Amino acid sequence: LIVGIRQSSYPARFKFSAYAKLSSKVILYTLKQQYNKKIYKIKDFFRFIEEAFRTMKYLHISRKKKEISDLFKSRLMLSVTEVNGCKACSWAHTGIALKEGMSKEDIHQILSGNRSNFPLNEITAILFAQHYADTGGIPDIEAWNTLVNTYGEAKSLGILGVIRIIMVGNVYGIGFGALQCRMRGNPVKKSSFLYELGILFSIIPFIIGALVTAFIKNIQKHDLILHEK
Repeated sequence: LIVGIRQSSYPARFKFSAYAKLSSKVILYTLKQQYNKKIYKIKDFFRFIEEAFRTMKYLHISRKKKEISDLFKSRLMLSVTEVNGCKACSWAHTGIALKEGMSKEDIHQILSGNRSNFPLNEITAILFAQHYADTGGIPDIEAWNTLVNTYGEAKSLGILGVIRIIMVGNVYGIGFGALQCRMRGNPVKKSSFLYELGILFSIIPFIIGALVTAFIKNIQKHDLILHEK
């Protein structure tokens, strides 16, 4: 998964410039964003990793076909991050978006939950990304069908691949961030020390286990996406 994220989500040899670091801090400082909105269960963390593996190949294909640009990817990731409230991911992806050419104003609007200036050809995907995060990765079937009708199945699966990668990053980032807050004497109310350690130390065994289960489910042709009943 880490290799997939590096290959599919970030520019080669990506490094924050001093400008990007400073701008990221300024944008996040001026935001009135609520962090740690969602505290996911540890079993959900495993599911998110497994699902990310299952759609990784579709993301690779879409990126290779240039169906999902760097800016489109960043808007999707920032939109999911805004819903989940991951401070670490907000900082990291703000810097990435700046590096890719997104304006500070656009980043500020996305992280503020303002949808007014999204590109018209991306609005359906971004709304789906926010819905996906809001439902904990179990979207309404009508929302998925709308996405597929708008972009086609292949590109929609690529979009889903982007969303699932950032869901994994958000859950890990929220757990790690909550542990940092605890160590500074300001624990997150909805979190616990055992939960934070569980998220921190489960990622390696979860990646190994999720690789196996994702491989088996793909062979058995399980549904790629769960839906709300």
